[in-house]
Amino acid sequence: MIGGWFPVYLREVLIMRRRIGRMLASMSVSPLLYLVAFGCALGPDATVEGRGYLEFLLPGLVAMTSMNQAWAIATDINVARFYWHVFEEFQAAPIQNPAYVLGEVLAGVTRALLAVLVILALGMLSGVRISCQPWFWLAVVLNSMVFAGLAVTLAMLVRSHADQGLLSSFVITPMAFLGGTVFPVERLPGWAQPLVEILPITHTARAIRTAAQGDTPSLVSLSILAVLAVAVFIWAYSCVNRARD
Repeated sequence: MIGGWFPVYLREVLIMRRRIGRMLASMSVSPLLYLVAFGCALGPDATVEGRGYLEFLLPGLVAMTSMNQAWAIATDINVARFYWHVFEEFQAAPIQNPAYVLGEVLAGVTRALLAVLVILALGMLSGVRISCQPWFWLAVVLNSMVFAGLAVTLAMLVRSHADQGLLSSFVITPMAFLGGTVFPVERLPGWAQPLVEILPITHTARAIRTAAQGDTPSLVSLSILAVLAVAVFIWAYSCVNRARD
């Protein structure tokens, strides 16, 4: 059922290769601003949870950026669908819908991993060292799969780029700032903390931060991300079926 995923994935990778210079530049701007602004504003003596603030911030930026870059695949899908009509060509080809979803999700994961490497390089230049153990990469990949799958899903549901921007404003932006990426969730008001706990980015930031410190992240957080990744993949497959009809 998923044997035809590679042409879908390869197309996205070839597009990324043609844009690699611009992509790396755009992937660097936001994390660099965070590192410079917060590093200078709070100073080297600021601590969170007993560690330097930049050591707390960098894993949060990894979680935030992997989410944003995986989600960004939705824009490419929309352009290919509405203007280039590539989606119709894939549907006419002998490629089943699960393979199409898998190819797009893996493209989103690849894009997210590339952005994470950029952040780690910026962190090294800033003097921040974190542990990139396998648990770290597992959390990044699961997070990327969740939001890449969500991107495919919503790309099939929207009818215009305006709708896509609206969804980004109401779904992605709040998660980026409320999910424990730039400040601890415990500092939110008591009524808001249970609401934030249902966000996947909260579990991602917690797992990545724990792994970055050299410890084993909570299996509960990783299991939640894994279950969400599977659930969103199934949802994306269902939406692609309806879009085809």
